[in-house]
Amino acid sequence: MHFTGSAHSARSVLPKPVGSPEDVLVLKGGRPLQGIWRVDGAKNAALPLMVATLLTDGLVTLTNLPGILDVAVLAELLSSLGVEQHWSYAEIGLRATFAGVRVTGQPDPEGVRRMRASFLILGPLMARTGIATVALPGGDAIGSRPVDIHLDGLRALGAEIEMEHGLITARAPTGLKGARYTLGFPSVGATEHLVMTATLAEGRTELINCAREPEVTDLCRLLAAMGAKIDGIGTDRLTIHGGERLGGAVHRTIPDRIEAGTIIVAAAVSGGRVELRGPTLDDLGAAYSLLTATGVRLTEVEGGLIAEADASGLIGTDFVTQPYPGVATDLQPPLMALMLRAAGSARIDETLFENRFRHVDDLRRLGADITVRGRTALVRGVPRLTGAPVRGTDVRAASCLAIAGLMAEGETILEGLDHLDRGHAAFAERLAALGADVTRHGR
Repeated sequence: MHFTGSAHSARSVLPKPVGSPEDVLVLKGGRPLQGIWRVDGAKNAALPLMVATLLTDGLVTLTNLPGILDVAVLAELLSSLGVEQHWSYAEIGLRATFAGVRVTGQPDPEGVRRMRASFLILGPLMARTGIATVALPGGDAIGSRPVDIHLDGLRALGAEIEMEHGLITARAPTGLKGARYTLGFPSVGATEHLVMTATLAEGRTELINCAREPEVTDLCRLLAAMGAKIDGIGTDRLTIHGGERLGGAVHRTIPDRIEAGTIIVAAAVSGGRVELRGPTLDDLGAAYSLLTATGVRLTEVEGGLIAEADASGLIGTDFVTQPYPGVATDLQPPLMALMLRAAGSARIDETLFENRFRHVDDLRRLGADITVRGRTALVRGVPRLTGAPVRGTDVRAASCLAIAGLMAEGETILEGLDHLDRGHAAFAERLAALGADVTRHGR
């Protein structure tokens, strides 16, 4: 899927995705990937950055936005709230200017249910207008992700919360006040939600046990550029001196470290060599050590990094998913595909989401040898995979199965592209440009 639009349009334009969720990818394995992959702006950064535009009536310009389905859905939601937008193509990624001069109304509940990140609208919209109502969030079905931390934090800031018929209403009839709040878990979404809301709360807010993911840091940097006073950016303790009016800013979205890791794995299992433009080795965090221990060669070059591997020399390596700076849970499915190609076995402990092994059954259809007990998977390398029909059940499961299809003999047909499109722009076309035998077809 990709976006249509004009780089020269003078009117307000929303991104329009091209492609149907009923499409399929047809993959044939055996080709080494070679060439250049420009890593998109981070999905997990772009969405909260867009939500932050609700906090101001100034002009906020975001660059390096990814052309993915989630961005299009959120753009529509913000438009329904009165945020004017102008979108265009830039040399790299999408560029959008947001003007929240007349923010009003409530978001479409169905739109919020489609995508979990849209739940972040609740606090900023309430802080801006005094009241907000959103549906309980949707998104990938990878396990329980309760919103209790979000709501408890909003209550600490003075919000009145009501829940009825799957809808949550937050009110601030006398305004929001700064507070001290400890997150029960370093939730990325809750940290982002509370930081944004606290910028418009009067006085000092101290948030303890915050998520430290790069995407949280990216959001804080945008808020600071808009005029917010935030201490401790990049740490697990954030202090926000709120209540001041925020203004406009220009901000570039960080590269998508999850997409980078996914393409590194694709290059490695194919025995290829791919230059990734945008990310650095530091962006990979703990995944860097894991990938190199498995036998992937990573070299930093000007403007990016090079990933290459001898597919026959990969070694199974155990890992555990953890909050940053640990190995990201979003990389677990692609890394599982890597371990299928490796000699020996690898133990994978998934500590964050209980349903994050839903791709295993489809990997087994391709010939994978994987045993799952609770939140632990034992992956044994296999001499070959064989193509079969498979279906992605979430963004990362879909990319994992696409990687497996690049390894498999014969034809793999991947369904569930509505999930793949949520996290990757023009995935098939870009893989084909690296030499992969992959095409996208309508059903």
